[in-house]
Amino acid sequence: MKIRPAVLSDDQCIASFNQAMALETEAKHLPDKVILAGVRRQLDDASLGFYLIAEDSGNALGCLGITFEWSDWRCGLFWWIQSVYVDPDQRNRGVFSNLYAEVKKLASQHDDVIGIRLYAEKENTRAIRTYLRLGMTETPYRLLEDEFA
Repeated sequence: MKIRPAVLSDDQCIASFNQAMALETEAKHLPDKVILAGVRRQLDDASLGFYLIAEDSGNALGCLGITFEWSDWRCGLFWWIQSVYVDPDQRNRGVFSNLYAEVKKLASQHDDVIGIRLYAEKENTRAIRTYLRLGMTETPYRLLEDEFA
């Protein structure tokens, strides 16, 4: 298994994985045009973040995205893991564990990165167990939003 940075030609794969993840975890259908434009924008603009792809023999096994949050309290950046997806046929092979190890390695190379965060659906107990097993901890924060249509 190889973990590598995504490139623009991975846009369709990442968009498809995002659509599968949204359907599986939230029963949401993400429109092709919107998700593809969103993925391409992040791939084109490193200030928004980046994606990593896990692959084996050129076949994508899973991916995740990283976005950034500035913390003035800590004078540093949190890297947010977003858009995690592992192909169902590839689960229990350590795909996410390898992706997360790469995120930690990359983050450790930047003095201004002070932590890694992610949010998970409350009912996604399998994923939460994985995150906890890898050393992440639950925070006392609750996620609130005011989403604009």
